[in-house]
Amino acid sequence: MRYLYTLAMYLVTPLIVLRLALRGFRSRPYYWRWAERFGFFKAPPELSGSLWVHAVSVGEVNAAEPLIKALKRDYPDAPLVVTTVTPTGTARVQQLFGDSVFHVYLPYDLPYAVNRFLAGVQPRLALIVETEIWPNLYFACRRRGIPLMIVNARLSERSLRGYLPRPLRGMVRAALGCVRLVAAQSRADAARYRLIGAPPERIMVCGNLKYDMPVPQDALETGARLREHWGARRPVWIAASTHEGEEQAVLEAHLSVLKRLPDALLLIAPRHPERFRPVEHAVRSLGFATGTYGADGMPGLSNQVFVIDAMGQLMPFYAAAGLAFVGGSLVPIGGHNVLEPAALSTPVLVGPHTFNFEEITTSLIEHGGALRVADGGSLGEMVLSLLRDGAHRRGMGLAAQRVFERERGAVGRLMQLIAAQLQG
Repeated sequence: MRYLYTLAMYLVTPLIVLRLALRGFRSRPYYWRWAERFGFFKAPPELSGSLWVHAVSVGEVNAAEPLIKALKRDYPDAPLVVTTVTPTGTARVQQLFGDSVFHVYLPYDLPYAVNRFLAGVQPRLALIVETEIWPNLYFACRRRGIPLMIVNARLSERSLRGYLPRPLRGMVRAALGCVRLVAAQSRADAARYRLIGAPPERIMVCGNLKYDMPVPQDALETGARLREHWGARRPVWIAASTHEGEEQAVLEAHLSVLKRLPDALLLIAPRHPERFRPVEHAVRSLGFATGTYGADGMPGLSNQVFVIDAMGQLMPFYAAAGLAFVGGSLVPIGGHNVLEPAALSTPVLVGPHTFNFEEITTSLIEHGGALRVADGGSLGEMVLSLLRDGAHRRGMGLAAQRVFERERGAVGRLMQLIAAQLQG
């Protein structure tokens, strides 16, 4: 089956390259560093014996941040390699770690590309963040004797169904047989990994790394300055990590809020850079007094909507806002990270589609730190209700932070398992 899979990978590679080229029309970084996606890169000689962390995109990089910092602290002499798949993930790695780690794109799962990549990186440990099962890569790690761990492992019901079809089941099980340890986020994730063939004795529940993310002090300080700038009593909400199909609902919700609270401010942060300009144009076309992070730095007192057209800038705005709607949840994307606002005591709103973060979201809702809206049409009413009820918002914010603080500790548990693998 793996030979058929590899043949299929070779056959679809031109289509993958074409897709990258088409995405490059919207986001120019997709045109950069193409050779790395086929395993061609200049590896510095000091990479031998590196610790390699793979994080697909922005969300996984953010989740891996406390782990990478712990690796740098506990293994200061070990070179650190971080791979991503998307340009936005690359930008986040550079923003967080600069030159202190070696970054390269993960190659396509083609044998020659994988072997060239591993020969260049020469890892003594491979850490795959969340869910990335690439059979050729996994088998190549086993052949080379590289311990492979899936950390912060999660598997949604939707992803589970993708791995269960009979033609794939045996190959996925064989690939997971190459994994030394699956460190799952939750019992539900562990159970799903067992269903797709991970050996039960190699699965442990370690918790979610995202609970261990640092709460940057400068974000709190910048948030306080923003609130002082626009007035502590001004009703402000943020719609973060929005996708196409959500921005219109968010803007319509804000129109309804402005009818009752004329001084209200909406901060809107599209998930992907290629959406920055289209969202700004949509905001202006609806007649809002508009500002942008790129042009203005911070919202003006006259702004009704402020577009955050930059990556990695959400935390100060989360800290400053009265409540946060986390996107990817009004459309069937599966939702995004609700822990960032929760860490800052900001109450959270989500839509019906949160299967990517179901356990975290459910926990926040059950403990009073988050509320779910049924659809875009009910978003404005919910936002208005919370903006007018400061006591309710404060209670939700405290509840959200308590959930966040209670679940911390995954990094410590994971570092013990990593030490055991390295010593073994």
